[in-house]
Amino acid sequence: MTDQKIDVIGFGNAIVDVLAKCDDAFLEKFEIPKGGMILIDGDKASAIYADMAPGVEVSGGSNANAIACIASLGGHGGFVGKVAADALGEIFRHDLKSMGVEYETAPLEGGPETGRCLVNVTPDAQRSMATFLGAAGHVTNDDVDEDQIARGEISFFEGYLFEQPDARDAFVRACEIARKHGKRTALTLSDASVIERQGATIADFVRDHIDILLANEAEAAALFETEDLAVVAEKARIMAPLTAVTRSEDGSLLIPRDGETVDVAARRPDALEDTTGAGDAYAGGFLLGLARGYDLPRAGALGSLAASEVISHFGARPAASLKKLADSAGLL
Repeated sequence: MTDQKIDVIGFGNAIVDVLAKCDDAFLEKFEIPKGGMILIDGDKASAIYADMAPGVEVSGGSNANAIACIASLGGHGGFVGKVAADALGEIFRHDLKSMGVEYETAPLEGGPETGRCLVNVTPDAQRSMATFLGAAGHVTNDDVDEDQIARGEISFFEGYLFEQPDARDAFVRACEIARKHGKRTALTLSDASVIERQGATIADFVRDHIDILLANEAEAAALFETEDLAVVAEKARIMAPLTAVTRSEDGSLLIPRDGETVDVAARRPDALEDTTGAGDAYAGGFLLGLARGYDLPRAGALGSLAASEVISHFGARPAASLKKLADSAGLL
């Protein structure tokens, strides 16, 4: 047992990403919604993978990517997510632990293989994902460690994993532990389709358990049933103490329950290569800022900086030291 403090603990799908470039016809062929995510079975995963262009394989998963950004910023992150006892699972575990992330979730024995996400990127830099969850969806109450949560400033939950009933129960237990120890909780909605499938269930979870809600414009519109940002802000204040809505090149809107909204400018990259992981990176920077006690403009700027670096290259995790970039920008 360690007494080391943790800035943010991510609870999410442990996934290995396979990234390649494609055209719109490829997406149509396999019925993958452009810019979205679908869940697929093992057979469809094999068919898509066989037809993909040459690409790269990297450890991924939405919240794991956010935690990787926190590590790159010099923060201390933790992660809870399920892999199988197989080669891909070992790669995933090694990648996180090599960054200094605290990751001790026991591997799944005798179940499906480690999950993978087939990410196809069109020339306009939109990423479209087909995900075989495999072992990733098997997070349970047994994977929740009270000592780890007590040492963490923020426990951060992933909307994609919320859809798994056992994982949802684990989220509730983790939130109850966080509240017991006076710690904060955060949730990313992950994708508008999550809200379409989960409806009132995820809204109730936010109201009952979440301190910090993260969404992009499409997700916020689905949750609050409006595209009017003024109405989004009004409804967000009722639902959660703090909401962050990311708006791509228009930056982000931070909505505290008690206080005025804060507009945060986007940080433009030198070149836009791949939007995969932009929201994850923003979440990592923003939550680290909150965990360190930064005010909302500074925390939001840290999120924008992390997102800018990630979209400047292929892949969903930082290629350069975010800490050096943030130090140069005066944000750390």
